[in-house]
Amino acid sequence: MTIPTFSPIQPATVDWQETTPVAVDFDDPYFSRQDGMAESDHVFLQGNRLPERFRAMAAGGIFVIGETGFGTGLNCLLAARDFLEHAPDSARLHLVSVEKHPLRKADLARALAHWPALCSLAERLLAEYPAPAPGFHRLQLHPRVQLTLLHGDALALWPQFHHPVDAWFLDGFAPARNPDMWQPELFAQLARLSRPGTTLATFTAAGVVRRRLAEVGFAMHKRDGFGHKRHMLVGKIEGQEAHSVSATGHILVVGAGLAGATTARALAERGCQVTVLDPDGIANHASGNLAGVVYSTPSAHLTPQNRFYQQSYGHALRWLQRHRYPAHPEDGNLNGVIQHYVDERQQDKLEQAMTTGAWPKELLQPHGDNAVQLLGGGYLRPARWCQHLLNHPAISQVSARVVSLQEGAPARVTLENGETLSADAVVLCTAGQSQSLPGLGWLPLKHIRGQVSYCQATDASRRWQQAQCHGGYLTPVLKELHCVGATFKLHEDHTHATDSDDEENLAQLRHHLPALWQELGGEHIQIVDRRVAFRCQSIDFLPLCGPLPVATDNPHRPAQGLYLNVAHGSRGITGTPLCAELIAEMICGQPLPMDQEMIDALAPARFILRKRKKQPEWMP
Repeated sequence: MTIPTFSPIQPATVDWQETTPVAVDFDDPYFSRQDGMAESDHVFLQGNRLPERFRAMAAGGIFVIGETGFGTGLNCLLAARDFLEHAPDSARLHLVSVEKHPLRKADLARALAHWPALCSLAERLLAEYPAPAPGFHRLQLHPRVQLTLLHGDALALWPQFHHPVDAWFLDGFAPARNPDMWQPELFAQLARLSRPGTTLATFTAAGVVRRRLAEVGFAMHKRDGFGHKRHMLVGKIEGQEAHSVSATGHILVVGAGLAGATTARALAERGCQVTVLDPDGIANHASGNLAGVVYSTPSAHLTPQNRFYQQSYGHALRWLQRHRYPAHPEDGNLNGVIQHYVDERQQDKLEQAMTTGAWPKELLQPHGDNAVQLLGGGYLRPARWCQHLLNHPAISQVSARVVSLQEGAPARVTLENGETLSADAVVLCTAGQSQSLPGLGWLPLKHIRGQVSYCQATDASRRWQQAQCHGGYLTPVLKELHCVGATFKLHEDHTHATDSDDEENLAQLRHHLPALWQELGGEHIQIVDRRVAFRCQSIDFLPLCGPLPVATDNPHRPAQGLYLNVAHGSRGITGTPLCAELIAEMICGQPLPMDQEMIDALAPARFILRKRKKQPEWMP
């Protein structure tokens, strides 16, 4: 039977037997009743010789641990603690762990409370712990420790991951109780992701496990088990141990809107020196509205597009929480977004997203009879968010316009004044303006004119607490103004504001939310200001994020040192943090934060592949 790669997640059912969580479905405890921490240290850390290997890491080294069952996270937290104690300060640890039935957050918190020695790391895990939604979820336990949780079936998800692993934790419930976790197909995936020097350790000493791991290339050995367990297994891929080092350097980011600011910050946090180039300053185009809404468009259909909307939503919430933004009411609030049904079709779509479990209750819940609430979302001032992100010692800003690019090592840009700048990589975050650069006119981008109306607050409207989405959107008061918007004009290219667009915004508000329209003043709503900007959207509604392809080559190839992060449409606040991390990890040579299907769905080269599938000789 074919396992679906992505399907709704069923969280674990836990029976607490005194202080020990037991998985009801497998009738097996999550950790040793004797001493869970000591067992994890003995089996997984000592079994993989992690303390000595961490001490031997080179400056800037990357160490990747793969785990076949996350459970309570105990193994990962212990590994993170040992890494921070023994590894060089410039080294980085990536933990990658699969869990088919993740614990509910309350059960996880109760389990982690057993180990006060891990409290600081446990607090970070709980703060960033994702909702039980399918796919990859990137968390940060420490600035140098990343955790990627893969929610779903291990055999379906490991093929979506492609970075070499240095050590494996073969954890999970016992082979007799959970045989699916110990199949040859899974061991083949472990071998695919391993390289000379990769080790593994597991608590079981079952002969069938030992033989199957040996068959895929691991040299297996028994060693003393923990407590009452007589033996455990360790293994290794023979050969000289390979080492990965993070590729940091000087990066040019072109554009200082949401895409540019998040990309610059992600690179700076990985040790790169970043120069941001924008002739108009920070967030002065589509990212410059007074307020924006942190939201998503839920669906029951787990296509790469819909999963990106879901995964990027959760990722954006983690970024905002991690960066403590918004910290003040004048910058916004993450107190949920109300999405009102605009028609029966949308109502059916949102209700199916909930009833199928594709969107768990931690993210999406009914709100009265005619709306849903996106938990954790909210509204914020995007320009202030960009300023917050760019405030980093490794980021500098230059007011300059880029007029051409050149691939290579180093990559180069030419400025409007004729000056040439070089860097280890260049990332274009220039939205629709990207098409004006030489050789990029083929990019399939749409420019959608939108006008937002800034309306004077009233005594009644000042009491509003949550952002409201309908056919448009309405935000609570900021600077004594409410944002009512926004028009959607694909075939208009003028930049001046019009009274008719204001009337359209207010008419839409009146139609969908008549009570709020009345509280804002009804027929006497006072429009104080308005703003026009152009959303940049691709023809398939997903961003273009990844290496810039050389479309004039057939077959195409990635341009050396050049990357794109554009076309976020009206979801810029939500989509840009995850895309920024994807670009940063690609440049730095670290494990990627999303599955291969999603990476392919975002790759700018997808449009060339589609063109040449129908027209093999197509050239831009």
